[in-house]
Amino acid sequence: MTASPVLDLGFLGFEQGAHLLVQRALRDLPPGAELGVTGLDAALPVHLRAWARKQGHGVRESTDGLGVRAWVIRGRADLDRWAGAVRAGGPRPDGILARADPSWGLAARGALVEPGGPAPRFDLVDRDLVWADIAPSLYASAVAAQWKPDEAIAWDVGFALPEEIERAVVQVMTYLVENEQAALVIPARLLARIHPHFREVQQLLAVQAADEARHVEVFTRRALLRGGELGTSSVSGRESLATLLTEPDFSLASFLLSVLGEGSFLNLLSFLDRHAPDPVTRQVTRMARQDEARHVAFGVAHLQHQAAVDPALRGRLRGAVERRHDALADTAGLNQDVFDALVVLAAGEWTPEAIRRGHEAVRLLQQEMHEGRQHRLIRLGFPADEAAELSSLHTRNFM
Repeated sequence: MTASPVLDLGFLGFEQGAHLLVQRALRDLPPGAELGVTGLDAALPVHLRAWARKQGHGVRESTDGLGVRAWVIRGRADLDRWAGAVRAGGPRPDGILARADPSWGLAARGALVEPGGPAPRFDLVDRDLVWADIAPSLYASAVAAQWKPDEAIAWDVGFALPEEIERAVVQVMTYLVENEQAALVIPARLLARIHPHFREVQQLLAVQAADEARHVEVFTRRALLRGGELGTSSVSGRESLATLLTEPDFSLASFLLSVLGEGSFLNLLSFLDRHAPDPVTRQVTRMARQDEARHVAFGVAHLQHQAAVDPALRGRLRGAVERRHDALADTAGLNQDVFDALVVLAAGEWTPEAIRRGHEAVRLLQQEMHEGRQHRLIRLGFPADEAAELSSLHTRNFM
């Protein structure tokens, strides 16, 4: 018969971590087997007995005179504890299943999950409802491309603008802040609903929210750079954004915000880059556009993924556009102050010919937005004529 193993703890006490060595020595023993424990700590028998009772092991005093101070009888409570354990997502840490089990809760993907415990209410547990194959690489790119407002923007560069031009910049910045605040709230709400098994999408949306928070900061700082007050906020503009906030469906919210809204904003930010009257305005719009391009890329990639598995998706996307159009049919559309500010920035001066050029530039901007939306809709599988129709129904507020 094989002799029972004996563990010598030396001077190590349980208050110093001795339980780790005892636990390790018991790990490979079958239930009922014994482990002798010896050591020089005066409190060893007392602490060993208390620890063993908590772990479900038995302890008997040593009577064999071999220097063993106590024998630990291997229990099975810890084995029973993990009897029904499964790995979240399978044996591979990068294994992504089609559906996440709510019982995994916040366990790391690939972790051995003890049965029982809380099951947080993540309602987006199906991979195809949130996924895009580009998400992991896009997240890595987004992290690498993060920028600091104080380092990326030359806030102290000297420039002077006529009062009317500065006022136009402030009005446009005010409008951008309002829209970026909506673009911050929406991904933040969505990521909180996604099961952590799809962590790459959560991470990407978290960075997207951080991008928008940074945009809110830099647009506000530019608006207040010369010590003035912010511009106006129209009811129609806020009504348009409110329809984005109330869309509960992940894919439809991504479609309305990223594919149509932020897609149109790419054109707007390019317009502001071209017509910026000062270097700070040019820098903040250029840096923001780099971030927004990633947001649009994920929205398009996600919807392409879902369209491949859900033939009814395009009908749902069309319905979302039509519902939003109907809800905003009686609103005034783009804030007139914003439209006029864009004309002034494109004009650059107060002459009839300059204003005509500025007005034409804004008209061309709207045409570019329309063409860009059509292009993205075609990428999602809409025929060209239907893409043109749906693009024309997009809100006049741009976002």
